[in-house]
Amino acid sequence: MTRRTCLAIVLAAGEGTRMRSALPKALNLLGGRALLAHVLATAGAAGCGKIAVVVGPDHEAVAREARALAPQAQCFVQGERKGTAHAVLMAREAIAQGADDILVMFSDTPLVRAETLAKLRSALADGAGVAVLGFRPAEPKGYGRLLTRGNELIAIREENDATAEEKNIGFCNGGLMALAGDHALDLLERIGNANAKGEYYLTDAVAIARDSGLKAVAIETTEDDVRGINTKAQLAQTEAVLQQRLRAAAMDAGVTLVAPETVFLAADTKLGRDVTIEPNVVFGPGVTVEEGATIKSFSHLEGARVGKGARVGPFARLRPGADLGADVHIGNFVEVKASTVEAGAKVNHLT
Repeated sequence: MTRRTCLAIVLAAGEGTRMRSALPKALNLLGGRALLAHVLATAGAAGCGKIAVVVGPDHEAVAREARALAPQAQCFVQGERKGTAHAVLMAREAIAQGADDILVMFSDTPLVRAETLAKLRSALADGAGVAVLGFRPAEPKGYGRLLTRGNELIAIREENDATAEEKNIGFCNGGLMALAGDHALDLLERIGNANAKGEYYLTDAVAIARDSGLKAVAIETTEDDVRGINTKAQLAQTEAVLQQRLRAAAMDAGVTLVAPETVFLAADTKLGRDVTIEPNVVFGPGVTVEEGATIKSFSHLEGARVGKGARVGPFARLRPGADLGADVHIGNFVEVKASTVEAGAKVNHLT
């Protein structure tokens, strides 16, 4: 079977105003990594060889981050805020270059998994023109409802336009969408702005596709997959979900977390088999702990490597550039920075 090509269009035009932050929303950190970095990594893991990032005006910092993370990424600016379909069309040049699958993603929806995106792509491979990600929130109020008939998606109804019966539907729009590449530009260009805000809504692509004789489908996922971030409170809630995922993955890989809920991992933390992490340990970005090592309570590690069988802490701090060899012992209240500690060496307390 011919391998399908994929373009991921990541909408990263949001400002940080509701988060009370001078940073663009896409650059706020989650698990020690920018929100945008999470989304780009997932797009790559889902097989998207082409990346387009749509940023807001004066958000060159977001474009720089995108290019640093994905050198092949094309960046486009949405000068005016005219809705999601308008934002996607800013990447018209990238769409026109051709891809079998077009994934529309959002930098403030960082927990979507590669396997979820694969389901959207699979729906396109099976003949759908549009595939929408749906979920069943505990409280559907405020979300657009997905109207389905059998396996097909009939329409996405915004809550303000929904009838009383439709508001009882618990299947809601998660925002992410996949478009068949050979129909994407036509569908997007036919989206009008008849809504009250004068904006172009990506959700209208469903009705337009069906009017054109194309099939539209909804793929169900979990609420966490489509968890969006608009406030610092939502950022904290999303961090909690990410930490649960990271801890579970570590334990599944053979790591012992004595008190998992007290250990905080970074998105890129690498832990070997039979590593033991005692309570109240914090990992910043860029840490590798090799198999059999022990990190004792109340230690903080960032930008460091811990060799096989090494022991760190309690109350130790490893700063960027710390490189510990096998069976090294770092005692309590020891700080190591930009230093190599050779195999078997012991650095005692208060050093």
